[in-house]
This record gives sequence, structure tokens and C-alpha cells, in this order.
Amino acid sequence: MKLARIEKDLTQEDLAKIVGVTRQTIGLIEVNKFNPSLKLCISICKALEKTLDQIFWEDELDEEKDYR
Repeated sequence: MKLARIEKDLTQEDLAKIVGVTRQTIGLIEVNKFNPSLKLCISICKALEKTLDQIFWEDELDEEKDYR
């Protein structure tokens, strides 16, 4: 998500305002410390012009890092 946000030249604050949450919420999502609702996920994807898979799908390598 962070890379997609940077590609759109948005700060965490910018994205937060667009989707109606706090900057802290965006930061927590980016470091996998917060599990957003589906509604918020969809809003983020629309703002970043990406699909749910592109932003939120974890591949096997990402999942392995989370469990270590």
C-alpha cells in the first residue's frame, strides 16, 4: 500500500483525508498493525486506483515474514 500511495504522490495525511480516517490509521495499515474493514479497503483502493488484490493480497513470502 505504501508504494502505491507514494506512486500517487500522496502523504499518509493526504490518503487519510481522502478515505476519511486518521493519518495514524493509514500508518498502522502500512505496517500491518491494523486490519481495515472491507469498506475502508475499497476506499483505499479507489483512491490509489488499484485493485484489492494489488493492495491487500499477501503472497506466501509476506505471510512467512509475519509469522517469524
